Amino acid sequence: MKNKTRTALLLSGLVTSALVQAATPNKAQIDSVFAEIKTQNPGCSVGVIKNGKLIHQAGYGLANMELNVPLDGTHVHRIASVSKQFTGFAVLLLADEGKIDLNQDIRTYLPELRDYNVPVSINAMLGHYSGMGDYDFVNTELDKDTLKLKSTMAGDFRLGNEDYLTIQEFYDYVKTVPLRNQPNERFNYSNYAYFLLSMLVERVSGESLREYSEKRIFKPLGMNNTFFSDEPTEIVKNRADGYSKDKEGNYFTNMTNLFWVGDGGLHTTIEDMAKWDAYFYKPTLGKKPEQLLSQFMRPNNSAITAEGKLYANGQFITEKDGVKIIHHSGGWLGTITNYERIPEKQYSSIIFCNDTSLDIAKLVKELRKQVL
Repeated sequence: MKNKTRTALLLSGLVTSALVQAATPNKAQIDSVFAEIKTQNPGCSVGVIKNGKLIHQAGYGLANMELNVPLDGTHVHRIASVSKQFTGFAVLLLADEGKIDLNQDIRTYLPELRDYNVPVSINAMLGHYSGMGDYDFVNTELDKDTLKLKSTMAGDFRLGNEDYLTIQEFYDYVKTVPLRNQPNERFNYSNYAYFLLSMLVERVSGESLREYSEKRIFKPLGMNNTFFSDEPTEIVKNRADGYSKDKEGNYFTNMTNLFWVGDGGLHTTIEDMAKWDAYFYKPTLGKKPEQLLSQFMRPNNSAITAEGKLYANGQFITEKDGVKIIHHSGGWLGTITNYERIPEKQYSSIIFCNDTSLDIAKLVKELRKQVL
C-alpha cells in the first residue's frame, strides 16, 4: 500500500512538474510573437514577468536606424501615456503626506486656472471625468475662448515635432482652456488634466514632478534609469529613437521636441518596469504602504466607465473570462507602448515599440496567449 501511495505521489509530482514547465514558454515561443519585426527596421523592447521573475527581456529590431544599433532589451524608451500611472501615484503620495485633499477643487492649489464656474476635483482629473479637454482642442472651434497658440511663423501651432513650447508656455495656454463638458458626467480622456496634475505636484511640493518622483518613487524602488524628461536638450544614454512610416511606407525619424510631463514624458527601461511591477506584490512606499496601494488600485469613480473599463489613477481595469486585467497603452509620435498586469496569474507584459506601424494590441494579445 505504501509503495502504491509513493508511486501515486511520484506520478502526481511528475505531472505537476510537467504542467509548470508547460506553463513557461521558451524563448523561441516568445520570439515568434515578434517575428514580423525585421532586423533592419525599428521594433520593440519586450519584458515578460511571471511569478515575480523577469523571465524574458529582449529587443527586436533597431534602436537607431542611422547608426544601425539593435534593440537588446536594455534601451531607454519614452513611454507616452503609460507615464500617467506614475503621475497618479505621485499625486496620491502628496495626499498620503497630508499636503492635498483629493476631493478638493484643483483651483484651491492652482488659483490662476480659469474659473470653470464649477468645482473640478483632483480625483475627477485622475479618473478622466473632470470635463477637461484634450489635444484635439488646440486651434479648433472648441478653442475659441482661449489663448491662441501660434507657430514661430504666426500660423497655427503644430502639435508634434515642428513647433516648441516650454512647460511654462504650455501651462499659460492650458490654464485658459474651458471645460469641454461638466465634471462628473462621463469619461473623457484628458491629457490636459494629467499635465495640470504635474503642475499641482510642483506647486504643492516645491519640486518638479521629475524631482518629486525621483526622490519618492524611483530611487526607493531602485529604478535608476527612470525619469520624467522635462529638458529637451539633455543627453539620454542608450535611448531608443522613435520612427513612423510616411504614405509611401518609408521610415522617418519621429521624435518630439515638446517636453512637458505628467500626461507622458516618462523615460524608462524594461528592467526598471519590472521593479515597478514587483511593487504591486510587496508595497513599500508611503506612510502606510498597503493602504496607499489599495487606494492606488481603487477606481476613481466606479459609476463612470470607459466602454465598460474602470479607471484608477492612470490604469485601466477590465476583465477577460472573469480575470482582472490592469493595463495602459501609450502613443506619441514615433512611440507606442503597453504595460499589462494580470495579478491572478502573476503575469505582466511590457512592450515598448519605436515603430508606430506595428499593431501593438495584437502583439500584447499574442504574447499573453503564448505565456498563459
